[in-house]
Amino acid sequence: MQITAALEDLSHVLGERLSRSKSDLTQHGHSESYFPETLPDAVAYPESESEVRRIVQICARHGVPVIGWGAGTSLEGHGLAVKGGVVVDFTRMNKVLEIRQADMDVTVQPGVTREALNEELRATGLFFPVDPGANATLGGMAMTRASGTTAVRYGTMRDNVLGLRAVLADGRVIHTGTRARKSAAGYDLTALFVGSEGTLGLVTELTLRLHGVPEATSAGICAFPDMGSAVEAVQETIQMGIPMARIEFACADTARAFNAYAGSDMETAPHLMVEFHGSAESVRQDAERFAEIVADHGGSRFRWSTREEERRALWAMRHNGYYAILASQTGARAVVTDICVPISRLAQAVEETQNDIAASSLRGPILGHVGDGNFHAILLIDPARPEQFDTAKALSHRMGERAIMLGGTCTGEHGIGMGKTDLMEAEHGDGWDVMGDIKRALDPKGLMNPGKVVRGA
Repeated sequence: MQITAALEDLSHVLGERLSRSKSDLTQHGHSESYFPETLPDAVAYPESESEVRRIVQICARHGVPVIGWGAGTSLEGHGLAVKGGVVVDFTRMNKVLEIRQADMDVTVQPGVTREALNEELRATGLFFPVDPGANATLGGMAMTRASGTTAVRYGTMRDNVLGLRAVLADGRVIHTGTRARKSAAGYDLTALFVGSEGTLGLVTELTLRLHGVPEATSAGICAFPDMGSAVEAVQETIQMGIPMARIEFACADTARAFNAYAGSDMETAPHLMVEFHGSAESVRQDAERFAEIVADHGGSRFRWSTREEERRALWAMRHNGYYAILASQTGARAVVTDICVPISRLAQAVEETQNDIAASSLRGPILGHVGDGNFHAILLIDPARPEQFDTAKALSHRMGERAIMLGGTCTGEHGIGMGKTDLMEAEHGDGWDVMGDIKRALDPKGLMNPGKVVRGA
């Protein structure tokens, strides 16, 4: 009865933009990863902050859960309505509100995708650098504290969100942060909301830091005999102060999948994919210095280029890595997991993970952001064999435990959702309970994306 009354009230606010069609519910009941279909009761498509506020107020009055939705590309079940309720799809709130070129910042609605924003910025000489691979919405990226291939130089969403507006569970609208580059005024509410996964409120506006488009870019690829050699080359590059914009790792199995999917000619060996930003002279010098380091650590010739089409092909291949790996095993689904460790422990983490996977019945190609100590394992499973899912989950859990033991985190960028709550106590101890206290203070009825991040949510 509560959901029926809530939907009737919502229909008066949204009209046809409140959907209960089977196709809409199904679209918003799936995850990119292994989670089973979980249908919401309805999908709402607001077009303004005032409508988001009305949605939250109505749902609060009737005790109905509210779940935010961006592009649906998250990997830990963040957007699934595990306790029923209304999914709030922000794709219609997709306006770039104001570009302030002199201050190098921009204000956007949460449904703007990163590619759409950079297209809008093309004439300004500025760009937004955070690149998780998928063309995710900026609201979703903020809520999962996303990062990606460029984080080694430009940081994550944590570093690039200056402020935001959010609707809280009780219908209040708050504004966090300022456009100033620093502040010492009270608690950092922006940082609290970035990475909160929609459990504290629904973000309706974001102010983001922009960066200048580099004068020149060079990118290239090289192979190594083993992961340890590749990591040592990266460590030396960082210690020498060579500025990398991207530095990605792909294992031998991933290289094989790239070849089959993208028609590339990579050796069946671990690879580094690297990009440098700067002046025409500096990117040439950086590439040449990096090539010397690669040779010193037993790597193959570093093939690099400043030609845009070649660089685009390289990073398109990397961004499609998940799909290339899925395609390498007919009918497979994947348990996709990531961890992040201090870079000095990265080789150990990867090698021990590879040993665990090799000892199992599964394939688990690895790729990741070696400059950050962050990597992903795509654990391939046959949906018809449930025991493989159990094996994959056990491998993922062991990866998380290992990362924590090595001084890292159970997730560098995917987030917790409902897939990694079993590792939160080990990583945070009593801090996890404090997160629950904050959640209950802002959302005492537990209606904002329940079942995610915190204990007993």
